[in-house]
Amino acid sequence: MKRILITGAAGFLGSHLCDKFIKEGFHVIGMDNLITGDLKNIEHLFKLENFEFHFHDVSTFVHVPGKLDYILHFASPASPIDYLKIPIQTLKVGSLGIHNLLGLAKNKGARILIASTSEVYGDPLVHPQTEDYYGNVNPIGPRGVYDEAKRFQEAMTMAYHTYHNVDTRIIRIFNTYGPRMRLNDGRVIPAFIGQALRGEDLTVFGDGAQTRSFCYVDDQVDGIYKLLMSDYTRPINVGNPSEITIKDFAEEIIKLTGTNQKVVYKPLPLNDPLQRQPNITLAKEILGWEPKVDRKEGLKITYDYFKSLPEEVLYKQEHNTFEKYVKI
Repeated sequence: MKRILITGAAGFLGSHLCDKFIKEGFHVIGMDNLITGDLKNIEHLFKLENFEFHFHDVSTFVHVPGKLDYILHFASPASPIDYLKIPIQTLKVGSLGIHNLLGLAKNKGARILIASTSEVYGDPLVHPQTEDYYGNVNPIGPRGVYDEAKRFQEAMTMAYHTYHNVDTRIIRIFNTYGPRMRLNDGRVIPAFIGQALRGEDLTVFGDGAQTRSFCYVDDQVDGIYKLLMSDYTRPINVGNPSEITIKDFAEEIIKLTGTNQKVVYKPLPLNDPLQRQPNITLAKEILGWEPKVDRKEGLKITYDYFKSLPEEVLYKQEHNTFEKYVKI
């Protein structure tokens, strides 16, 4: 049985990856320090013989006894609320954490896939974004702790690949959504659905003309799996190229939820990307991958999940420090 280590296992994407690799017959070692993850996301796996969980911070050191065939590094805060609240930990997991995991991969002879992000492109001057675009990033802006952690992570990964012959993969993930997202984590979809469920007006930052492209979690997991099993070692975009303005998306959520809230506007946060759309030509050509779940179908599943949550979760507020970083 192949053994795989998944860091960030109790998070949104990490937990879905645990499900995927259990289904594919792997022995899964989940690792998480629960700084943003939740054990409820993986508690259904605890009874399985081919799943084990380690409560651990990969920024300190990483030890896994026995053989290891694959590593997926998905341990990192990913929402503005999180990485502005814990900026040092965000930088550490993208630097010390990746260093530890690349060393482990080298020692075990394991293939390692790292989760990078569309945020490496910053507020892009190229649209849609292709993998050979170097980005437009402010390293000392509010998003810098996350953007630069991911950019460093890519550089360290390529260095280990080039100089130590470590078998590496780099995936650049664009906005992904689905069940198990935290309702109040500050990202667009849970923020809008949470406001709709609470009967609040939907908050749009700026004039709403900025665009996003949303990929359903099952499609994203499929792309990650296909990249891990491929021979491609350079960064590759995996996301849904179906682009929509935030203003139109807010109206789409109001229609989905059957509510009658208004859309209210607040100042745009500093360095908030004005356009975000992946060019997935490489993913199509190399992985034979493209998204299958359309936004209407994915949003209905996600809305039903959020609607099923208890009221104490629905009304739990997480302070959005990102709102103080606005363009004057």
